[in-house]
Amino acid sequence: MRMKEDHMLNGQLKPAFNVQISTNRQFINNYTLHQTTTDTTTCIGHMEEFKALYDFYPNESIADAGYGSEDNYLYAREKGMNTFIKYNYFHKEQTRKWKTDPFRSSNFYYNQVLGCYYCPIGQQMRLVGKGKQQTKTGFEQEIHIYEAIRCQGCPLRFLCHKSRNNRRIEVNHRLNKLKAQEKEKLFSTEGLVLRSQRPQDVDATFGNLKNNKNFKRFLLKGKSKVEVELGLLAIAHNIAKVAS
Repeated sequence: MRMKEDHMLNGQLKPAFNVQISTNRQFINNYTLHQTTTDTTTCIGHMEEFKALYDFYPNESIADAGYGSEDNYLYAREKGMNTFIKYNYFHKEQTRKWKTDPFRSSNFYYNQVLGCYYCPIGQQMRLVGKGKQQTKTGFEQEIHIYEAIRCQGCPLRFLCHKSRNNRRIEVNHRLNKLKAQEKEKLFSTEGLVLRSQRPQDVDATFGNLKNNKNFKRFLLKGKSKVEVELGLLAIAHNIAKVAS
């Protein structure tokens, strides 16, 4: 698996797997192995494996920010799953520094009627183009590009951006809408309870496997053999939970 870049900026290939588990009250009800370091790309495959095992999708899916993406949110809605999945920058958005930064594009005011943004000085930013981009999984996103009418002579320009041209921002409206819906659920009473329960459930399970059972390296080689090894470990973990 190609690992994340280290301090020398080398994306190294190493014998490793990205292990994903689903838990309920610290019982492992699904596990999958992946050969990618990005958790976002593992979510759909993991859920499909769950469906293959139990012939239904889970009613609720609670996960941390590593799994929040446009394609994962849309997939969950399509399959009838109620998600409580954080997205990147979820926690940073709650900080005063983030909220009070007038030059952060996410804080720009959007006029839905006129279909334009306004920069910190109140200048209109008009839609100048649309584009498509693909994620690592091949999912296609639509990007809207907005540009300020005139940045020349603006007294705040040196604080706003360093480009020689007018300020431009790229916006994914569908993703922003999905994030807003997810944020509302995450701050609901139910969302707060589930968010606090998640680390006590899945993180504690990983901690038990790695530290209490001292299982930090696979003993076998090859994905099919490692899947068996991880399955035996999951069974042992669940039996121990029942026994205790």
